Amino acid sequence: MSNKVNKNVLRAGTITAGTALMLLMSSPAFALTRDDGDDPGPGLSVIQTLGLYVAAPIVLFLIIAGLVMAGDKADKKAKSKG
Repeated sequence: MSNKVNKNVLRAGTITAGTALMLLMSSPAFALTRDDGDDPGPGLSVIQTLGLYVAAPIVLFLIIAGLVMAGDKADKKAKSKG
């Protein structure tokens, strides 16, 4: 194998090992022990979860995209008149 291939393999291995290490370090090792002042609220229903994590971002995206398109159309009309 050439020197360039060895460098690429070493780089890929390092990135893979680093990613795996970061994932292991961020895992909730003591998730079952409660901390002082830990008072989780009631869980979300399926409808609430879908609304919060699916519908709300889509609606926000559409609102922002609509505002950008409206501003772009207004800018084109002003340039064509002047």
